[in-house]
Amino acid sequence: MKKVIILALGLFAASATYAQSPIRLGVKAGVNLPNIIKDDGNNDFKTKVNTGFNAGVTLDINLIKGLSFTPELLYSTKGYKAETMFGDFTQTTSFIDIPILASINLGGSGLNLVVGPQVSFLLSTKNKYENGFGSAEQEIIEDKSDRFKKSLVGGLIGFRYDLNEQFDIHGRYALDFQKNNEDGSRETPEFKNQVFSVGVGIKF
Repeated sequence: MKKVIILALGLFAASATYAQSPIRLGVKAGVNLPNIIKDDGNNDFKTKVNTGFNAGVTLDINLIKGLSFTPELLYSTKGYKAETMFGDFTQTTSFIDIPILASINLGGSGLNLVVGPQVSFLLSTKNKYENGFGSAEQEIIEDKSDRFKKSLVGGLIGFRYDLNEQFDIHGRYALDFQKNNEDGSRETPEFKNQVFSVGVGIKF
């Protein structure tokens, strides 16, 4: 976790140091609609969305007219739900996401295309089983486990609409390019996270 904080602070400090145009700090929050893309292995089960959330801070660094550099630091919950022979299964994963984005204004309006890579750091995994006899929960703290990759590289694309100079609404899609592990099983299947999200932002 300390490495995550150091990396994020370094990114934001470097952005502030080298940018020659005005920098605006912001906050954002939104609803996540995450699911998974199953990979090879024992993945003969169907999944559905496990609704979560994201929240964090942003920088808006104007490079030239119509183009901005907009890195973010977000806490984000992901995961999926599945129906299994043992009952309903829900997996909720907690991440620190660092999207490194370009914002491209479209036609001089309030509409912007946002696109760029994203690095995600896994913090914890919570598994919940429910059936007619009751429920059971398991939490895996990733600093103490080697079941899943601790960091994943992905990409993000979406749109942001600036309502005015302070407020925006946005929607986006993020996909991990790497699998969560290399040797999948029924207990720890191979998959890639994908997340649709919508939210609001405030700039100061």
